Amino acid sequence: MLQTPTLRALGPEDLTDLLVLIRRDPLVNLFVRSRVDATRLNQRWLGGQVLGYFEDGALVSACHAGANIVPVEATERAVEAFAERLLHATSRPSSIVGPQAPVLHLWDRVAPSWGPARSPRLDQPFLTMSADSAIEPDPRVRRILLDEIDTLYPASVAMFTEEVGVDPEAGGGGYRARVAQLVAQGWSFGIIEDGSVLFKAEIGAVSPEACQLQGVYVRPDRRGQGIAAGALAAVVEQARRSIAPVVTLFVNDHNLPARRAYERVGFEQTATFASVLL
Repeated sequence: MLQTPTLRALGPEDLTDLLVLIRRDPLVNLFVRSRVDATRLNQRWLGGQVLGYFEDGALVSACHAGANIVPVEATERAVEAFAERLLHATSRPSSIVGPQAPVLHLWDRVAPSWGPARSPRLDQPFLTMSADSAIEPDPRVRRILLDEIDTLYPASVAMFTEEVGVDPEAGGGGYRARVAQLVAQGWSFGIIEDGSVLFKAEIGAVSPEACQLQGVYVRPDRRGQGIAAGALAAVVEQARRSIAPVVTLFVNDHNLPARRAYERVGFEQTATFASVLL
């Protein structure tokens, strides 16, 4: 006899089943894998929940529900169930991010209550790279050091403000702490010349299979000079050697200069994401 589908928050006892689900597409599901590995589904550290959608007692879909809403292998019926639960939550997230189809479906369901979106980004090529670049890596790219955080931080704020459209410092000291955390982990790379950041990029999420590139920035007065491609090639090489074998990222469809740089480096589109910033 078929069981009624159920939805509930996952706990440590569900870890094995959730990892099986995530491994159906380990690159696309990288962010949630990184959160699961870091917290082991302990809500004290998760800063939210991971919702699980079950059919006939089996976990078929999941959804990270914290500051970021991120669906995992979400079927249409699962998205409907996630939306219903999220609409009854007492807090609102800052974004919905993930594979295009479930994100658009979820946004369609919650938009009447949560909308309008501050920045809907509904077509974002998801790019991957599993080999070093054919172009020469810029030898100036290296890991940022802890005593260089004061130099790095203004560039990080400028990048975030330009990309996301809000001042990351408005919410207190959390953003600086995150920048420092990435540096301490060895996930922040850059070119620093004469006390100024010429280029920087970070790894924001890591799993055994892959890592996710974010925060790519070239100082405004040096843009259009071909710096990004060689610098990115160096980041890919160093990240693949010391962090994870595949480098991923997603980029706004309309950001043609960035897309050209990624293509030149050797990234290939393997999926399509969407992000709704609230």
